[in-house]
Amino acid sequence: MPQTNMTHLECSLCSRIFQAGRAWNLCECGGPLLVRYDLARLRAEWSRESIASGPNSMWRYAPALPVRTPDSIVSLGEGMTPLLAARRTGARIGAGDLLIKDEGLNPTGSFKARGLSCAISMCVELGVKIVAIPSAGNAASALSAYAAAAGLEAHIYMPADVPQANFIECKAYGAHVTLVDGLISDCGRIVGERCKATAGQPDAWFDISTLKEPYRIEGKKTMGYEVAEQLSWKLPDAILYPAGGGVGMIGMWKAFGEMEALGWIGPERPKMIAVQSEGCQPIVRAFHEGTEASRFWDGASTVAAGLRVPKPLGDRLTLQAVRESGGCAIAVSDRDLLDAGVRLASEEGIFAAPEGAACVAAAERLIREGFLKAGDKIVLYNTGSGLKYLEAYSVRFPRTTAGEADKLGGLITPR
Repeated sequence: MPQTNMTHLECSLCSRIFQAGRAWNLCECGGPLLVRYDLARLRAEWSRESIASGPNSMWRYAPALPVRTPDSIVSLGEGMTPLLAARRTGARIGAGDLLIKDEGLNPTGSFKARGLSCAISMCVELGVKIVAIPSAGNAASALSAYAAAAGLEAHIYMPADVPQANFIECKAYGAHVTLVDGLISDCGRIVGERCKATAGQPDAWFDISTLKEPYRIEGKKTMGYEVAEQLSWKLPDAILYPAGGGVGMIGMWKAFGEMEALGWIGPERPKMIAVQSEGCQPIVRAFHEGTEASRFWDGASTVAAGLRVPKPLGDRLTLQAVRESGGCAIAVSDRDLLDAGVRLASEEGIFAAPEGAACVAAAERLIREGFLKAGDKIVLYNTGSGLKYLEAYSVRFPRTTAGEADKLGGLITPR
């Protein structure tokens, strides 16, 4: 069997066809490109039972990924993260079958490892030497790590208030890091300008921004393949996913369609629920307004750095997945998501990123409001490790010395 069954790329907006085997960014119409495969051939050659004999990583799904030659694959062991039963948290919020897909156990501590493993592997295969990315934190860390593993030059543009862990990681991996006084949208503009300025030159930069190249989504979609495999090919009733750029949700929705075409699952789909922060909720607003795309969210502010995306490029595709699945979009406050993260850690031993914790707060509210039922099988995606967000969580745990605590009559108890 060939390493991939990729046939071409297709614009998600105008359906224009693009040739495989070249480095592409967006379509001329501005639409993100999606990778297409010969699924009929793949169905005849590849069975879901054969997957268990593959590597214990996302590359067990290599026939449905775009890399043609195994030698091009740049892997640090990403994927096959655990699907954990959250019984105490479930009992507290009224969910009888609550599961946490813990992406914080990926290399570099987040789900971003999946997308960047695939994208950097394609850069190696296509001869790209210099890559650039705007990031709120975790994508920068992952790109820096995989670029280092591949021997590529990486340029990172991040907001100046990015979590310290992400900044130090990128520097340690040898990336060129520029801190920007602004949002990820400002970082994206700078990356775009630099890539345009170097286009056609031997030292051209390749823009690897969210959905501005077609391969990060392919790595992210393996979250959908994995959850199906881990649940014996029966999808859950609902999936809650923290939607900043939304690529993970878009990728999973793509994976479900591919798996149905392969005959691995039926037409049933989980309710896809996009979770955002009240301080930056363009997808939630667009969902409630009934629009196909979002508007720029002015004054974006949240402790969940990955959710601070004021105008996601994949907004149309995210909203499409939410609506076609009968799901919804919901925003929670920073206070509620941090509280949910602390309670999840103390109840389940899972220290979630604020983005993943937001899904716990959202699930509790949706169950209380009746949108989700007590008997539903609910999967929450924790997209990163809480260890990368110590600044955010520190407001819940003020530090005192023993002497200071004695003066206060004992240890301070976080609220």
